[in-house]
Amino acid sequence: MNQPTLPQEILSVAVFEPVEGKGEDVLRTLRELARVLSENGFSRDLLYTEKATNRYILVRYWRSAGARRHAQEQPDALRCWARLADQINIIKVFETLEEVPL
Repeated sequence: MNQPTLPQEILSVAVFEPVEGKGEDVLRTLRELARVLSENGFSRDLLYTEKATNRYILVRYWRSAGARRHAQEQPDALRCWARLADQINIIKVFETLEEVPL
């Protein structure tokens, strides 16, 4: 019997630094964005920091490719991304990471 396959999560990672003086604004915006994406079932986010360099690593697990597309049309998410454009300097983005079996 064929069982429907569930959409595979997509792992994305962004490495960034807050613009000087914007650290608290960045965290506030990221918390709002994570809430919006989670409440709409688009993704789940984890945020890490390396204090020595003031860099952050945002790990986002998109529910599916479709969820990622829909999130990019969601007005509240778009507002958050627009604010982040003035709050962070992006170092590197990995849009789609695939697991390698060990």
